[in-house]
Amino acid sequence: MRNAAACPNSLHAIFERCLDFGQQGEGMDSGDTAWMLVSTVLVLMMTLPALGFFYAGLVQAKNVLSVLVQCVAIACLVSVLWFACGYSLAFSGSGPWIGDVAALWLGNVSREAVHAGTRLPESVFVMFQMTFAIITPALIIGAYVERIRYAAVLTISGLWLLIVYVPVTHWIWGGGWLGRMGTMDYAGGLVVHLTAGISALVIAWQLGPREHFPRINPPHAPWMVMVGAAMLWVGWFGFNAGSALRAGGDAGMTMLATHLSAATATLVWMGIEWATFGKPSLVGAVTGTVAGLATVTPASGYVGPVGGVILGAAGSFVCYYAVHIVKRGLKTDDALDVLGVHGVGGTLGTLLLPFLVSLGAGGTQLSRPVFDQFVVQLESAGVVGVWSAGATLIIVLVTARLIGLRVSREDEIQGLDFSSHGETGYHINV
Repeated sequence: MRNAAACPNSLHAIFERCLDFGQQGEGMDSGDTAWMLVSTVLVLMMTLPALGFFYAGLVQAKNVLSVLVQCVAIACLVSVLWFACGYSLAFSGSGPWIGDVAALWLGNVSREAVHAGTRLPESVFVMFQMTFAIITPALIIGAYVERIRYAAVLTISGLWLLIVYVPVTHWIWGGGWLGRMGTMDYAGGLVVHLTAGISALVIAWQLGPREHFPRINPPHAPWMVMVGAAMLWVGWFGFNAGSALRAGGDAGMTMLATHLSAATATLVWMGIEWATFGKPSLVGAVTGTVAGLATVTPASGYVGPVGGVILGAAGSFVCYYAVHIVKRGLKTDDALDVLGVHGVGGTLGTLLLPFLVSLGAGGTQLSRPVFDQFVVQLESAGVVGVWSAGATLIIVLVTARLIGLRVSREDEIQGLDFSSHGETGYHINV
């Protein structure tokens, strides 16, 4: 047989080149890197434009652009803060409470740097985690739409990232004290959804309700809501399966459990509306989708298909009623249901996780008894919830004192698109 050098296009030569390409530097793996590059793109898509479409369709037509520009601005602001100090404080060092300054301005992230414990370039891990940092404060937009000052959005979001998100990320994912305690949060039930949900409630409470609340104007574009939710669904595969940090069986099972949870939750929410009102709505169905995705997130990498179905059904049922409790029971105008869907869903998945890990094929095993792990999960949720609430309240009070929170009544009636940004979302030519 001719050797590979003599026949550069032979199968043997191609195979050898693939092997060489598979190790692009010491410890790096091209397959894992490719999967994480794709996952990073998917998670960024969840904010730009998926979350923007989802939220913009739910508000009145006169506020559609304000939601979109808030998503864009938060993505840009968080990216720069993550580069400057956020990543370093979240993932550098081994302190129990906060990271160190070793990676300020990403000064130690070279082309050859490999992230510890993975086969990924450090740059890819930085970017992947940046997309998580982007979407978390962007989720909170849903609590304060149609009535907040644009300057307050930027101020609150920047401070919130550094004071709430970064420490909690370090506690759980960056080697901090909750991670050492054994907290299980695969892709952000606590780090992302609980922090955003609790903080959303605090901001909405401080901001006050919209005009005519609790009467709520219907979504101006349900089709846009569906498009945004569908893109969130696809992007969530990068969010959850990407958290495996490698291509393989863990990522595959995580993707399967995530999809089944979303599908089940959609059907359950539709069923509840059908039984209650006689008609299932499109907006309700895709709200159920997001509830299922949020609920499965913390458990997605630990459970199998059966666990995914159970989490989707439970999440949809509980979140459906949580949404009504927040608005009617707490009388708080969390406009687009950030607490009821994301906060409650993420917390529910966190607490159910220990009981579903080994249920059916495809799951994993706990390192301690089920009830002991449940106690750890409960304590972690309590700590993260209290920290999020207290820190967010301080941030909001400081922002209110410095620049104010709410637009004038005239600007709110006119709509934030024109009053805050000088544009309108729709131009009708007669």
